[in-house]
Amino acid sequence: MMKEDSTSLMESSIIKLNIHVFSAGNLSEDRTLERVKACSWWPNWKKDVAEYFQTCDRCQKTNRATGKKFGMMIQIQEPKYPWEIVHMDWVTALPRGGDRSSNAFLVLVDRYSKTPIFLPCHKDDTAMDTAIMI
Repeated sequence: MMKEDSTSLMESSIIKLNIHVFSAGNLSEDRTLERVKACSWWPNWKKDVAEYFQTCDRCQKTNRATGKKFGMMIQIQEPKYPWEIVHMDWVTALPRGGDRSSNAFLVLVDRYSKTPIFLPCHKDDTAMDTAIMI
């Protein structure tokens, strides 16, 4: 075994030991950098830790996602009477039935009774068209 290979193996072992800590679970990249910095040093050690994180299957599965954070959860108000709160959505990309037939539906659902209403419309209707229809 060459000296370079054994050094690389030792560095990899140090990173593994500091990421997969039994008492703390699987640490984040930042926490692992802090732990490695406290106990050892080698040239390009930060780059090696970052590369290890990118290739470690366990790290990818257990550490938090890097995407956008979710918004704050708020409690949805319960309605006191029918049609006080209405959910709506469009069903589009339907085949046309004739020259003047609709190619979409506006679906309204009453939160209180869960009653749906299906209104035929066109997928290119404007907000004003929708407001008039409702």
